[in-house]
Amino acid sequence: MATEIADTTILDTHESLVLLRTAEVGRLAVTVKGHPDIFPVNYVVDHGSIVFRTAHGAKLAALVRERAVAFEVDGYDADQGTAWSVVVKGYAVEVATRLDCFETLDLPLFPWHASDKPHFIRIEPTSVTGRCFQVIHRSRWTTGPHAAPVE
Repeated sequence: MATEIADTTILDTHESLVLLRTAEVGRLAVTVKGHPDIFPVNYVVDHGSIVFRTAHGAKLAALVRERAVAFEVDGYDADQGTAWSVVVKGYAVEVATRLDCFETLDLPLFPWHASDKPHFIRIEPTSVTGRCFQVIHRSRWTTGPHAAPVE
């Protein structure tokens, strides 16, 4: 059940997963050589987890080395004038068992890039948080008082 906080609606897990199912691309945050990095990935939601494909490279190496990840997706509904954001935190695991591989191959998950992406990764969530808010009209945009930088 969503809760309202100062013009922002905090979404529950179910509502957040519903929104995740409406998008196709999210941002995967990982640690690469001790530094944060973000990769756009196309994905599907499968039984409450996030599944995507990847090739060999920095992303896969980071996932194998440090399984803790964050995944973010956002969207905008022009008809309703609302924006939303969902963040999934959890652990990435490569789909490895034969049964999981067969089930994963049936998912509607197709690489956008022509390179080979043989690895299926599943993010098992430890938390799913979301929020939604009305977008104000541009005529009401403000940046606050303009002050000179302090040196």
